[in-house]
Amino acid sequence: MNIKELLGRRLVFFDGAMGTLLQERGLDAGEAPEPWNLLHPEIIENIHRSYLDAGCDILKTNTFGANAVKLRGSGYETKEVVTAAVKIARRAVSACGREAFVAMDIGSTGKLLRPLGDLGFEEAYDAFREAAVAGERAGADLILIETMSDTYEAKAALLAAKENTALPVFVTLIFDENGKLLTGGTVAAAAAMLEGLGADAIGFNCGLGPDQMVALLPELRSCCSLPLVINPNAGLPRSVDGKTVFDVDAGSFAQSMFRLAQDGAWIIGGCCGTTPGHIRAMVERCRGLSPAVLEPKNETVVSSYARAVSFGTRPVLIGERINPTGKKRFKQALRENDLDYILREGIAQQQKGAHILDVNVGLPEIDEPEMMSKAVTGLQSILDLPLQLDTSDPVTMEKAMRLYNGKPLVNSVNGKKESMEQIFPLVKRYGGVVIALTLDEDGIPDTAQGRYDIAEKIVRTAALYGIEKKDIVVDPLAMTVSADQSAAHVTLETLRLIRDGLGVHTSLGVSNISFGLPQREIINAAFFTMAMHNGLGAAILNPHSEGMMNAYYAYCALSGADGQCMDYIARYAGQPSSPPPSAGSDGVGLHDAILRGLKESAAQGARALLTEKAPLDIINEEMIPALDKVGKDFETGRLFLPQLLMSADAAKAAFEVVRGGLGGEGAREQTRKEKVILATVRGDIHDIGKNIVKVLLDNYGYEVIDLGKDVPPEVIVDTAREQQVPLVGLSALMTTTVPSMEQTIRYLRREGLTCKVMVGGAVMTQEYADSIGADFYSPDAMGSVRYANELFGH
Repeated sequence: MNIKELLGRRLVFFDGAMGTLLQERGLDAGEAPEPWNLLHPEIIENIHRSYLDAGCDILKTNTFGANAVKLRGSGYETKEVVTAAVKIARRAVSACGREAFVAMDIGSTGKLLRPLGDLGFEEAYDAFREAAVAGERAGADLILIETMSDTYEAKAALLAAKENTALPVFVTLIFDENGKLLTGGTVAAAAAMLEGLGADAIGFNCGLGPDQMVALLPELRSCCSLPLVINPNAGLPRSVDGKTVFDVDAGSFAQSMFRLAQDGAWIIGGCCGTTPGHIRAMVERCRGLSPAVLEPKNETVVSSYARAVSFGTRPVLIGERINPTGKKRFKQALRENDLDYILREGIAQQQKGAHILDVNVGLPEIDEPEMMSKAVTGLQSILDLPLQLDTSDPVTMEKAMRLYNGKPLVNSVNGKKESMEQIFPLVKRYGGVVIALTLDEDGIPDTAQGRYDIAEKIVRTAALYGIEKKDIVVDPLAMTVSADQSAAHVTLETLRLIRDGLGVHTSLGVSNISFGLPQREIINAAFFTMAMHNGLGAAILNPHSEGMMNAYYAYCALSGADGQCMDYIARYAGQPSSPPPSAGSDGVGLHDAILRGLKESAAQGARALLTEKAPLDIINEEMIPALDKVGKDFETGRLFLPQLLMSADAAKAAFEVVRGGLGGEGAREQTRKEKVILATVRGDIHDIGKNIVKVLLDNYGYEVIDLGKDVPPEVIVDTAREQQVPLVGLSALMTTTVPSMEQTIRYLRREGLTCKVMVGGAVMTQEYADSIGADFYSPDAMGSVRYANELFGH
């Protein structure tokens, strides 16, 4: 029996922590665990056997960091480390005398992918592919992609595993207590993407203890149709006599895991701090429990990295403005590679209430695949709305779907055999919801039944590719009434037929109905209302149109889709007599450009202000207040990591312009504050958090001395002494490297340095920071900036 056949028959049990037990057996603080597969195979095998003796069904190989990115410069190759690790686990399974499975463990690279970081998507893909292939060849039964804090990196890993192996793939992510990933992803958004990409099971691991995951599991279960995996830590870490210990004992852990299984988890185990004792207690407590019923959700959902949009509760608004058709200025922007103009159009439509943005950059004279890539990446850097990828070119479509961070809306497929053969494999491979146009080789039928028949054919053909009808949205096509007075009736009748007979959602390009007529908005708004009444699920429209938006909010209030009319009241109560100017115009001030993460606009705004204000006044009156608002919005969850970093980049672009205005050799001295050392401690190569803090401190004017990752304590101490640095920031992601942080602090104190030390990282808590002698702990990057400002009186 393979692992997929076992799922649902009974609960399945993962093992616990590898690093915790290796530390007990002599793994030094900051030492990488993966080489022990080659140096100490007997210790690794004994740990595996101890977990099998405790009753686990699945062993995680000691390969969390076995990829080309992490192993670079170590002297070890991915293939040799992975092969050794899988073979050790296989020996342990063979010796245990019962059925058990080996999971090839793939962890994060520890880097953010571009455009937020410096690791390319395909570079990450290649690193994960090499590890996955080596694991399968060495005899792994499944692949576990774990501890992912970024859906984009998770997508790279999942694609690499699915496209290059035949193994089942489980994916677990690391959420905070608020249900957010480091990059701002929500449970629903992540689940939509991973399920669309073909993961075999998904869930949570690390970062939280079992009780915190109890609180998050219902949200995952409500939106996911896949088996659920839960591998929590043994509570929160703290330091005792220089060792990392966790606060949840085996009995308490087992009780919490029993509740998680009751609440719907099918595969349960442990992460940091969990021992064979924890796993044994869990297995004994949960063994007789039957898996909860797995209920298909059958919901039509698209997502960005941070937001999921579901069809069905109320009509979905798809902003149509990022499209060159009939737009002279937009065509000019495409020809001039003016990405900021495209981004401003996206921002403006979100501000006007769009739920999804259509993205079409097709012009004959430009490189469409390249421009689509830039537009999608740029828009996803500053906005959290899902995108509709709109192109008739299959090459452009595949490139856009591959790099898109989320589950996109795909525009479009139609009933032509060629179209379905081109588009359906892409939808199956990359996940997505596809718009299906009711036309085929014979054109657009004149009757509602004819269009329904094409829709039914598309749904039936999609099923042959493994695409469920929940991932199809039918466009019955709105034709202009100026050419055919029956056009509106046919479209509305088709909407009713599809809603009642086919059971899929629908979409329309509403404004097509009025082509060739005067005062088109009058016709459009009336037709939009009629279409919503007949079951329209989504509309492609201009959200700047007051008539269309008025029709939408009024319909939602009248139909009961807007509970207690709250959205209607929020929109129209106290509304000014004239609307504010559109943010889509070419003019964007410096403050707003920083808030929105528009680099070119920020630089232009700074140049304009230099004619009116002194450089230091621009920094203090425009840039710093904008950065403060960005930081507050990030802390309150109104803004996410991609926008935070793009805002920082925009501020940097503006600062370079302002610095030029200061002139001369004294420019840096006039704008720079105190020195701050940042370092990821010895043995830890995860530098995401450290790099985020660096960007923010740099933009607040501090002189950051970035010592990088895997930094020995003596290097930090020597640098602090030689450069007389008053503040040191230390970061660590893994529990195996936190002792290095404590050693570094101890070394600083022993050498008599008076610098303050601030610490952070996924495994850190206030209690842990206090126990190792840190002066300040912050769970987020902006906290570090605030501490520096308070420390130095800024």
